[in-house]
This record gives sequence, structure tokens and C-alpha cells, in this order.
Amino acid sequence: MEKFIKLAGIVLPLDRANVDTDAIIPKQFLKSIKRSGFGPNLFDQWRYLDQGEPGMDNSKRQINPDFILNQARFQGASILLARDNFGCGSSREHAPWALLDYGFNVIIAPGFADIFYNNCFKNGILPIKLPEKVVQKLFEQSVEPGYQLEVDLPQQLITLPDGETLSFEIDGFRKHCLVNGLDDIGLTLEHVKQIKEYENKRKKQAPWLFEK
Repeated sequence: MEKFIKLAGIVLPLDRANVDTDAIIPKQFLKSIKRSGFGPNLFDQWRYLDQGEPGMDNSKRQINPDFILNQARFQGASILLARDNFGCGSSREHAPWALLDYGFNVIIAPGFADIFYNNCFKNGILPIKLPEKVVQKLFEQSVEPGYQLEVDLPQQLITLPDGETLSFEIDGFRKHCLVNGLDDIGLTLEHVKQIKEYENKRKKQAPWLFEK
């Protein structure tokens, strides 16, 4: 998992509440567990005018020009601005995979579904909770072309284009994991020395457990 320190990026305002995981990545794309390749099907049912299926050539599909993800001014966006209860629905981890694969590293919303919120941290996405009034202000400002925010995780600050800063809260352990690029496997490998010491100790205490 890549380390997250600072990010300055274009903001894409998705003005919909209660966006569920089936909208983020529809169920027909859940057959793969490779964690990559889901970006082209992010928000598939809103993004395209036809029914998407695995293996389709998305470059030949008819896009929905009214959906914000397809608008030229938001191409390359890396910060997703959302409404309350983002990521509700199923527990599919493919949802953060699709968001990250598309290029979103930060999601800002008044609230998130619990499982989705946890899955974001495990996959290198920073979900930031801000008061609804503050999120509304960001939505109003994001109509400006090229609207960008800078996110500083170590300082827990968001810097607006005019220099104003917003602070956000984050659990210390989750912050440590993101700053150091540690997923569950990475956390385990931090203790590889102790694990090997324990295994060697067990071999001496109960050698019969290790006999082939």
C-alpha cells in the first residue's frame, strides 16, 4: 500500500446522498479479486448509457454526458466530495478498489457507512468526515473551474484555494497505517522478527508439531 502524506488535487462533487456500494461498483463486476482494473467501471450504471458487463470494451460504450464523472473539467480528479452515508449497502471491498483504481485518494463527506469507511483505510484511501455545513460550503465552492484542495494527513488539515484551513479528526492507529503505507499484511510484517522468535521457541518446546 502506498504511503499517504499530502495530496493536492481536483475536487469532483458528487451531489447524491446514500450512494451505495452497488452504485459504486455493480455486482456483475465482483468476480475478480485482483484489486485492480475496476476504475473503468466505477459508477458504471450512471457513467454509461448501456448495461455494463465484465470484459466489455468500455472505450466503445456510450457515455452519459450528464454524469459529472464524464465532464472534461473533472478529469484527473483525485478528491471525491460526497453527501451523507456514502458507501452504504453491501460490505464489498471492491468499492474502494474501484475508487482507488480510478484515481480517488481522498473522499470527503459528512458521514460514511461503517464497513466502507473501514475498507477505505485498509486500501489506502483517506475518508474524511466533516460537518454537513462545511461540506455544503465545499460543494458551493467546487463549482469554480479547476477547484482544488490540499490535504495534509500528518497535520490533519485541508487547505482551501483562498488559504483557509479546515481541521479533521482521524483515529491515531489508522493515521499511522496510512502515513506509513501499512495494510494488514504490512502490519504483520512489522513483527516478523518476533514471529520468527516465537516459531523457533515453539519448535524447541514442541518439536513434534513441526515433524513432517
